[in-house]
Amino acid sequence: MARAQETFNKKEKEKKRLKKREEKQKKKLERKANAEKPNSLEDMLVYVDENGHFTDTPPDPTLKVKVDAESIVIGIPKKEDRDEEEEDPLRTGKVSFFDSSKGFGFIIDAVSQEKHFVHVSGLIDEIMENDKVSFELERGQKGMNAVKVQKQ
Repeated sequence: MARAQETFNKKEKEKKRLKKREEKQKKKLERKANAEKPNSLEDMLVYVDENGHFTDTPPDPTLKVKVDAESIVIGIPKKEDRDEEEEDPLRTGKVSFFDSSKGFGFIIDAVSQEKHFVHVSGLIDEIMENDKVSFELERGQKGMNAVKVQKQ
């Protein structure tokens, strides 16, 4: 029977594999020789300086700033705390569409010409198309809704 032929390509692949194995072994020995273990806890600590950067030196206690925890505001200020001008919550407009069988419609604001959704649950008086109405706005799922709607 014939013996398996050892081709040039097979020899080259075997050489490369052995060379990689040797290089890997050399790197492993090199890492072991150069590995330094920390001598103490001080070598492992990292500090944060007054600017928020990491450093290996402890912070200077003279640069420490005392912060009152009560003065830190987390989140959005309440509506009463904002310095905004109070606008009249009562608005006027005209009913552009209202379907009483389905119980909803739209009101066009007289000032801004924006359309606002109105539902039958937000009505005080019965309304029809082209009625002049006064209403207030309330945030709904898809935008501002007209509530407390009454004829003028």
